[in-house]
Amino acid sequence: MKSLQDTATIEEFRTRIDKLRPDSQRQWGKMTVSQMMAHCSNALEINFSHQTGKQSFMGKIFGKMALNSVLSDKPFKKDLPTAPGFKVVDAKEFNTEKQRILGLLQKLSVADMNELAEKKHPFFGMMTADDWNSLISKHLDHHLRQFGA
Repeated sequence: MKSLQDTATIEEFRTRIDKLRPDSQRQWGKMTVSQMMAHCSNALEINFSHQTGKQSFMGKIFGKMALNSVLSDKPFKKDLPTAPGFKVVDAKEFNTEKQRILGLLQKLSVADMNELAEKKHPFFGMMTADDWNSLISKHLDHHLRQFGA
């Protein structure tokens, strides 16, 4: 499992983000590269919110079962649905979003991952620090692959 506290992992994500360009073309999905970075940043910001959040009704029913699949060694599948609250449909400025995601990665690299275990994911519910670490890494990897990075 990749660790967001590992310098090499953070550097790998930074290098991949640096490969992105304003005209990078998606290989699947509907978002532009700027919207994708905003989407990932919005998801990362959950980790720094002071609110623990509520788990959705569907998450209460299917969350734990789905979490086991999501945390497997397999990469996320293409064209997975995006939760409505995380859809980014408005235009975003590339350099602003790039700096935002890089800043959040830096912040995560020094964060106490055990504090994440105190937060409830909106779909999966309560997760361990390792689960959060894996989910964040896989989500970033998924979207960077979406744009060939």
